[in-house]
Amino acid sequence: MTGWVRIAVLALLWGSGFLWIKLALTGLSPVHLTLVRCALGALTLLAMAFATGQRLPRDRRTWGRLVVAAFFCNALPFALFGIGERTVDSGVAGVMNATTPLWSLLIGVLLGTDRRLGPVRLLGLVLGFAGVLVIFAPWQQAGLLSGGALALLGAGLSYAIAFAYMARKLPPGGAPLALSAAQLTTATALTALALPVSGTAPHLNPTALVAVVILGVFGTGITFYLNYRVLTDEGPTAAATVGYLLPVVSVALGALVLGEPLTPRVVGGMVIVLAAVGLTRWPAQAKLPASSPGGLAAPK
Repeated sequence: MTGWVRIAVLALLWGSGFLWIKLALTGLSPVHLTLVRCALGALTLLAMAFATGQRLPRDRRTWGRLVVAAFFCNALPFALFGIGERTVDSGVAGVMNATTPLWSLLIGVLLGTDRRLGPVRLLGLVLGFAGVLVIFAPWQQAGLLSGGALALLGAGLSYAIAFAYMARKLPPGGAPLALSAAQLTTATALTALALPVSGTAPHLNPTALVAVVILGVFGTGITFYLNYRVLTDEGPTAAATVGYLLPVVSVALGALVLGEPLTPRVVGGMVIVLAAVGLTRWPAQAKLPASSPGGLAAPK
C-alpha cells in the first residue's frame, strides 16, 4: 500500500467513524457504545501487538499513567461523541473533532508551555472558535449552544488534555501497538464502571451491531496501525493531512448516507475551522498533535 493510498484509507476510516457512531446509537446508549468500541479496538490492537512481538507494559507507573490517558483520550471523548450525536449531525461532529488542535494551543498558552503564540496563531485561535459559532448559529436559538454541541466541544477539549498529558508522561517508545492496546483495555475497564448509570439497556439491531463492530475494529483498532505507518513512513506533515481530510469525509458521508443537510453555513463553518487550524499550526506543524476520533496519539 503506497503512502497516499494509506492516507486516503486512513481518512476514510477515521472520517466515517462519526457515521458509524450515529448508526450504532440506534441500538446502543453512549456508554454501551463506548464500552464495545474500546473492547473491540483493544482486542484488535492486542492481536496485532502479539503478532509483531510487542508486549504489554509491566510496570505499575505506566499503567497508572494509562488510567489518566485512557480516561481523557478514549473513555470520556468516545462517550461525549455518542451523547453529542444523539442530537447533532454526524458531519458536524467530524468538524468539531477538528477543533482539538485549537484546544491544544489554548491549553499550551494557559499553562505557559507554548509561548509561540504570535499574531498569526492568535488569529487562527479566534477564527477557529468563530467557525464553531457559524456552524451552530447560537443567535438563531434560545440558548447559546445545545447540550449536544457542548458535548462535542468537550470531546475535542478532552483529546487536547490527553495529548498534553501523554506527551509528557507517555513518550513514544518501541511498542506503540502494545501501549495503545493497554490504553484501550484500561478505557474498557473505566467505561464498565459507568454501566450502572448508562440508562436503558441496549436494544441491538443489525444496523447498530454492524456499525459498532466496524467502529471498534476498523475505526479504532486498524486506524491506529495505519496512522503509525503514515507517521513513520511519510512523516508528520503527511499525517497532519488526514486531520484536514477527516471533517470533509464526515460531512460528505453524513449528507450522502444519512441525508444530513449540507447547508452553506455548515460548509462555511468547516472551511473556517480548517483554515484556523492551519494558521495555528503555521510556525511548527510537526510539533502539534493531530486530532483523531480514535483518540490514540501516535508517536511524532
